[in-house]
Amino acid sequence: MMDQKPERVKELSPYGVGALLYAPANHETVMDHVIAEEIEGPYSLALCLEDAISDRAVDEAERLVVASLKRVWETMKTKAFYLPHLFIRVRSAEQMEKLFDQLKESEKVLTGFIAPKFSCHCARSYLDSLARIQKKSGHKIYLMPILESQDLIDLETRRFHLCELKRQLDAVKPSILNVRVGGNDLCKEFGVRRRSNETIYQISCISGVLGDIIACFGREYVVSGPVWEYFTGPDEGWKDGLKREVRMDLLNGFVGKTVIHPNQVPVVNEMLKVSGEDYRDAKEILRMREHEQVLVSKSAGGGRMNEFKTHERWAQKILTLAGIYGVHS
Repeated sequence: MMDQKPERVKELSPYGVGALLYAPANHETVMDHVIAEEIEGPYSLALCLEDAISDRAVDEAERLVVASLKRVWETMKTKAFYLPHLFIRVRSAEQMEKLFDQLKESEKVLTGFIAPKFSCHCARSYLDSLARIQKKSGHKIYLMPILESQDLIDLETRRFHLCELKRQLDAVKPSILNVRVGGNDLCKEFGVRRRSNETIYQISCISGVLGDIIACFGREYVVSGPVWEYFTGPDEGWKDGLKREVRMDLLNGFVGKTVIHPNQVPVVNEMLKVSGEDYRDAKEILRMREHEQVLVSKSAGGGRMNEFKTHERWAQKILTLAGIYGVHS
């Protein structure tokens, strides 16, 4: 038996959530796969009590999610294994507090909670509950709100609701790990669904909402890309589609991805690696701070311009992603 004491969850970069794998909270064997390290990392794991669970199954799912985290905590005392960042996607602020109180010592393996359909109608209750949980917890508990409510569909209310939500989140910014978007919930409003060879950015009514979310939050928060539904098939088409969409996510300012199958995790991680050219350019751009006069130069490959005042924020993001996900050779 190993003589070790489980560590509490450490502070993590908002970019470190990466591929967030959703699993129904009543999936009885999901922690078997985690403890056996059968899922290729790095990744994060969300135990879902909301859309993935029927109303009739909530009580049992709550019991199982508490039991799952307690099992992880106890197993860590005798076995070393890769522990993903663990989140619980709840149905309400009340459920969030109820579950936290039931976790007791095993709350130390919980990274945070996910608040679905986060809107002006429920934001205050979630943030108040988070504050009470923070006072009880022995470590940092994060919240990841999901922007997917009907308020964001209506052009007349979208701007007000986005700005009001940002105002409320700004008051607790250190506790907001990511802002997430619910692509499927947004698509549901229009009765549309993309195929594996299409990206969500081709759905103009949805890409407009996504653009407004980035415009509101993207300068100060890491905003994660919407879920990708395809995970298997007779060919590699679903992988190519996922790669295309993650590439469009990054181009549009989203970092990270909600996924629903372990097959998708290594694909997302590969796409989050940075190119060698970007890595070299980012390092060169940040080195320009040492110069008093010259703040512009050719790129490492000689084909584009690098300018400190224009590209500093981009360069910092690139080096952060490189440190977490690596660099393409």
